[in-house]
Amino acid sequence: MRIDLHAHSTASDGTDTPAELVRNAAAAGLDVVALTDHDTTRGYAEAIAALPEGLTLVTGAELSCRIDGVSMHMLAYLFDPEEPALLAERELVRDDRVPRARAMVARLQDAGTPVTWEQVARIAGDGSVGRPHVATALVELGVVKTVDEAFTRQWLADGGRAYVPKHETDPFEAIRLVKAAGGVTVFAHPGASKRGRTVPESSIAELAAAGLDGIEVDHMDHDLETRARLRGLAKELGLLTTGSSDYHGSRKTCVLGEYVTDPEVYGEITRRATGAFPVPGAGGA
Repeated sequence: MRIDLHAHSTASDGTDTPAELVRNAAAAGLDVVALTDHDTTRGYAEAIAALPEGLTLVTGAELSCRIDGVSMHMLAYLFDPEEPALLAERELVRDDRVPRARAMVARLQDAGTPVTWEQVARIAGDGSVGRPHVATALVELGVVKTVDEAFTRQWLADGGRAYVPKHETDPFEAIRLVKAAGGVTVFAHPGASKRGRTVPESSIAELAAAGLDGIEVDHMDHDLETRARLRGLAKELGLLTTGSSDYHGSRKTCVLGEYVTDPEVYGEITRRATGAFPVPGAGGA
């Protein structure tokens, strides 16, 4: 089995619609794909309706969190999307996205960059607007060559001159909320140091003690040394280890199935989940 547990659609900051995402996942030879848009579940219905036969969909979300001043992302799988407390927290995070993006546009304009809110809103479409949409606007204007180049301290990285903080959930609270909604939690790309400061291993140990289920090890932002270190840490802490593409369509260079999760780990994730269950494809349109 080929299992990719981290992918985004136009419901957040990917460039594939949810329907396109599942069709592309099947074409890439995947058996299982997870839809993990940022702080939203809006893509579920479209993805399920289009799910090809032979492909299984894991519903999830990537939650925006912060611990000790460090931004981090928490992958949540197979939770009940209608559970009130978790739904309220996701809406709180999403509601902060528009004023935050507008403030980043204003800072870029103050720095002499001709980006406009209308341009960013067009790029975001119906998705949850975020830094990748602002970064794409900078690419369109020729200010930077790639989205990754926009995520530097010169532009949009944490602490950068156009960076604006947003509401982010305490990860201990995120674990509690996801567990209460019957879901499973995995710390996304914990060693992605090129994105900025990373969470120390001591904090990961505290998260594990609080109920964190796993960490994402095999990821494009982790070199071989980082993967080996994280795998050892997971073993020490009794955490599951996953591998995923973090696919964003054409917005990033990664491809579906570039990194995958061991079937035994996937089985354990589904065993632990009680809020929702993987959806087998029935030959959607």
